[in-house]
Amino acid sequence: MKGTGIFPVPILTTVFEFGKPKRGDVVVFKVPYDNKTDYIKRLIGLPGDEIQMREGALYINGKAVKRKKIEDFVNTVGDGVSDEQPLIEQFRETLPNGVSYIIHNKYNSGVGTADNTMVYKVPPGHYFMMGDNRDNSSDSRFPKEARGVGYVPYENIIGRATFIFFSHTKDASLFKIWRWPTETRWSRIFHWIQS
Repeated sequence: MKGTGIFPVPILTTVFEFGKPKRGDVVVFKVPYDNKTDYIKRLIGLPGDEIQMREGALYINGKAVKRKKIEDFVNTVGDGVSDEQPLIEQFRETLPNGVSYIIHNKYNSGVGTADNTMVYKVPPGHYFMMGDNRDNSSDSRFPKEARGVGYVPYENIIGRATFIFFSHTKDASLFKIWRWPTETRWSRIFHWIQS
């Protein structure tokens, strides 16, 4: 399952159990470019919404989404990421419906590959997904033709992720058991997902 630098095994609530997806939900879906690979992202845009990134800030329907700088994320080798950049900016972002969560911003606002975008108009029956790790996420800011996510149709949504059962680094292997102790992200196991 593709995520934002982690591969959580979430406990799912199926689409049929939680009704229509809501802005801010963390959902598991089949990526549109092949309709078989599972991705997990946060639902940012609803059908008809206009989504844009400007200098690293998220705009929904022309209005900046509220965000507040919080303490930097400490990037450690034991957490499965390089120590080239020991501190990564973190913000608490709050969507218009009150859903609040933490995002990571690896690069200074405005210099990431998708920190400045066109306006995306979400088509009927589709959703706009983004990763919370904004500078390391293949999401709806990238078109499906380029093996990005693009707009996600409702029928591709599997369900809402509610609980992280297991998480490991992106280089972990099921068959290299001896590496599990160092590649398991122990601090993320058995945690509720913010949504």
